[in-house]
Amino acid sequence: MTSDLEFFRGKRVLLTGHTGFKGSWLGRILIRAGANVTGYGLRMPQGPGLFEILGLEKDMDCVYGDIRDLPHLQAVFQKKKPEIVLHLAAQPIVRESYENPVYTYETNVMGTVHVLECVRRQDCVRSFLNVTTDKVYRNREWEWGYREEEELDGFDPYSNSKSCSELVTGCYRNSFFDGIRPAISTARAGNVIGGGDFARDRILPDCIRAAMKGEDIAVRNPYSVRPYQHVLEPVTAYLMIVKAQYEDPSVAGSYNVGPKEADCLTTGELVTRFCRYWNRSRQGSGEREISWKNQYDGGPHEANFLKLDCSRLKARLGWEPVWDIDRTLEKTADWFAAYRDQEDMIKCTDSQIDDFIQERNDRQ
Repeated sequence: MTSDLEFFRGKRVLLTGHTGFKGSWLGRILIRAGANVTGYGLRMPQGPGLFEILGLEKDMDCVYGDIRDLPHLQAVFQKKKPEIVLHLAAQPIVRESYENPVYTYETNVMGTVHVLECVRRQDCVRSFLNVTTDKVYRNREWEWGYREEEELDGFDPYSNSKSCSELVTGCYRNSFFDGIRPAISTARAGNVIGGGDFARDRILPDCIRAAMKGEDIAVRNPYSVRPYQHVLEPVTAYLMIVKAQYEDPSVAGSYNVGPKEADCLTTGELVTRFCRYWNRSRQGSGEREISWKNQYDGGPHEANFLKLDCSRLKARLGWEPVWDIDRTLEKTADWFAAYRDQEDMIKCTDSQIDDFIQERNDRQ
């Protein structure tokens, strides 16, 4: 993994969605690797956010803009001439997509069109990755993991818009590029968790907010099964993909990024384990231990069972997940405990990145 990161030193990288949860972890890794990073995305709403906590604005060329604004985005491409483009900008929340479907489609579909159109008009880009989601598949509630050739037909507006984003990427690859340069891939990651995620309507941020208030956690759908993984798993996989296809365009394609099958578990079990690690961090504080309660609210449709088959990523690039679900939850609880205790969060975040990379290197 260390050699993979050395590849990015001095490379011109454009990262859309740089102010988001994944974008912030990815941006921090690229900055530490010595990449010349340009971030393009929206300003985060008021409130805590990982981008601000890590002070990333001062360490990259930060451009605030909306990927629905093609002329502005194109001007950034013309000025920065990126060699590598990682496209993470999106409206990422399922419930939000029910409330604002038009905005969701405009951002997730036309935003992808705009980024690819900029790639098409600039001959500087050698490696492009569109980050989507495991929810792009038509979910048949199978017990086995979905493979990359399965039908793309997300149910809700968010999932469906990401399916469309995949199709747009394939269309541009087939219609406008020669299959060699730029190398183009998509990455479909499972549910990610980790320190610094403060989004609403995501299970771990909801757990953190309740835990910090000393309240029991309300779980809307405790019996749904999801492929949970630490955010560093897909983020480092994205870097592995863009490096590999930069050097060998023949490996470009679509990739699933998910945990081991043992780490696909119910939301209720996930929260039970989180409570155990959080309560451990508060031992001796005098605060009461937290737990969770089933609070199904009859909300919009959510899949009950979803797994990914990651054989392609393993076979082509030698990728393997590093942290199991317990290690993931321990690291997440540690990060938020450090945040609660007003510790140095740059140091804490870098320490977790270093631990992850060291453990990956030890396995290779």
